[in-house]
Amino acid sequence: MKALLVVAHPRTDSLTARVAARLGEHLTAHGVEVDVLDLHAEGFDPRMTPEDEPDWADRDKVYSAQVRAHMDRISAADLLVVVFPVWWFAPPAVLKGWIDRVWNHGFAYGRSQPRLAGKRMWWIGLAGESAETFAEHGMAEVLDRQLRVGVSNYCGITDASVTLLHGTLAGEDHVRALLAGVTDLVDVGGRVGS
Repeated sequence: MKALLVVAHPRTDSLTARVAARLGEHLTAHGVEVDVLDLHAEGFDPRMTPEDEPDWADRDKVYSAQVRAHMDRISAADLLVVVFPVWWFAPPAVLKGWIDRVWNHGFAYGRSQPRLAGKRMWWIGLAGESAETFAEHGMAEVLDRQLRVGVSNYCGITDASVTLLHGTLAGEDHVRALLAGVTDLVDVGGRVGS
């Protein structure tokens, strides 16, 4: 099995990066080949360009070399794991831009047989707010609908889930407990827990 582990945080010492590293180690320990795609470290530009703008009349459009390289990495993976901070109750701009530019017409959607069907996808967001605050505002459902339904399912990935790790600003004891429990969230042979 091969996994693409996408990290969307500007600091390599962030809690997001630490969670991603733990997940990568866990997957590797279970025999999964892990390709780490750190969007910031690799200098991914999230801004849409004319070269990567979808052409609704041509699903076989040839996109930029950078985007094609990312498409190849997605295609090679059986499992997609995206680890990101939740800022303003949403994924960060670099991740949204990656979806806009890479998950493009003709590649991720727009074909009668979805190219990404059969893959599994785990979205893991780190949120400073509590689960109660998210529930009060209905934001967990919004993120789930946006990412699991609006991206994964729309692109043919039916085995997808969104898990939020809450209270990341609650102090070092909570962070240690959160990191200790990260590997319990995943079943390499199955799905992310909730």
